[in-house]
Amino acid sequence: MDSTRPDLRLFVLHHAGGSHLPYRDWPALLPPTWDVRLLDAPGHGLLLDLPQISEAGRLADHLLRGIESELTCPYALFGHSMGGLLTYEIVRRAVGRGLPLPVWAGVSARSAPQPARPGGGYHELPDEELRTRLKLLGGTPDGVLDDPELWDLYDPVIRADLRLVENWRPAPGAGPLPVALSAFAGALDHSASPRHMAGWAEHSEHFLGLRVFDGGHFYFQPDPRPLLRQIERDATTALRAAGAARSR
Repeated sequence: MDSTRPDLRLFVLHHAGGSHLPYRDWPALLPPTWDVRLLDAPGHGLLLDLPQISEAGRLADHLLRGIESELTCPYALFGHSMGGLLTYEIVRRAVGRGLPLPVWAGVSARSAPQPARPGGGYHELPDEELRTRLKLLGGTPDGVLDDPELWDLYDPVIRADLRLVENWRPAPGAGPLPVALSAFAGALDHSASPRHMAGWAEHSEHFLGLRVFDGGHFYFQPDPRPLLRQIERDATTALRAAGAARSR
């Protein structure tokens, strides 16, 4: 047996307009027996020089291809906001392709899949209004929002991600995911309220619950440790249940 094999490999997927950077401290704060991988979408973070993918299904396919060779041990997915949507789509694709399934998935600050609603979205707002909305949400450094030159660089990236999220529609007739799933929400998040996050219970055959934290859309930014302890508890519960099922 390979002694270096991790107990769990956790893939973390970032929010719209973001990258791995806000999550860079997480590996050191999670169990040392876990292998925590912080993913960047093309056009973000360490992959800034690659063309951005602006359609959710294609981006999920791309990310799944990137991690497929790493699915050699128990693994889990956690995604925040846009990353939560991608977590859902990656699991659906793993099911469809007969790949090993995650023992656990965590979706954060992303409302449960629902039918399309009329109206535009953030990606269509004028610059000043979009910057104001993003400042209220948090997660985008003030330096980007307040510096015209930096905003000119980030504006197309942020808008493309927002367009991806706002144009995404769940596949018709998609059933619940056959994996353990937890939902995470900020109590004061008006864009993905706890009420809307509770709908994830219908999209998992093994829903572990809705976890609500103080704060807004980026509730974990002041201190990620309460969230990470809950991730550790839920993923460990799912990991043990998967082990027990295999031993029967």
